[in-house]
Amino acid sequence: MTPEEVEARIEAALEDCEATVGRARGKHDDDHLQATVVSPVFEGESLVDQHQLVYDALGDAMTTDIHALELTTRTPES
Repeated sequence: MTPEEVEARIEAALEDCEATVGRARGKHDDDHLQATVVSPVFEGESLVDQHQLVYDALGDAMTTDIHALELTTRTPES
């Protein structure tokens, strides 16, 4: 999956979400990604639950297309 495809998938699944996804190890490494995801749905959720919401949005891609995801989640106010 390209970073753009990952962004689109996350943004489609999470309400009022803005996802920024890039390659963690350089432009030629498509399966090690880094993402910053900002959404009000994270309000009141633990960090583990916030990350689980993102993993759920990516579904099977987390085990088939994405080897690693460096993830930062936050609410719009933080």
